[in-house]
Amino acid sequence: MAGATLDKGVYRCAVSVAGPSDLKRMLADENRGRRSVDNSTLRYWLRFMGADGLKDPDLVAISPARLADKVEIPILLIHGKDDTVVPLVQSQVMVSALKQAGKPVEFVSLDGEDHWLSSGATRLTMLSSVVTFLEKNNPPN
Repeated sequence: MAGATLDKGVYRCAVSVAGPSDLKRMLADENRGRRSVDNSTLRYWLRFMGADGLKDPDLVAISPARLADKVEIPILLIHGKDDTVVPLVQSQVMVSALKQAGKPVEFVSLDGEDHWLSSGATRLTMLSSVVTFLEKNNPPN
């Protein structure tokens, strides 16, 4: 989603499978219920996101959901309903932001599926959805 919001003119369309869209919310949700803000999971996400801490203003500045109005291409979001790594709400927030901005978005939620798409049936659903989306939005020349 970063490519679709930050790198204009590079892509014809974009697909995100279980991607974070609101980085500050992601970190707040991840930290909820923990005794310390210095835990390995939070440190991982902060390093991954390139942030200095929960209050880093860059978390808002680079969050795809906060940049939905910048999107110029169709986006397909796919997310497992039982994802415990990147919660489903991350895709729901992005869908809402894109719709509010009047941008083209499709959303596929996968019942009973985790972050890794462990079920063969839902993995096939994901792949079929991506192929259909790409054929429509990025046809071969």
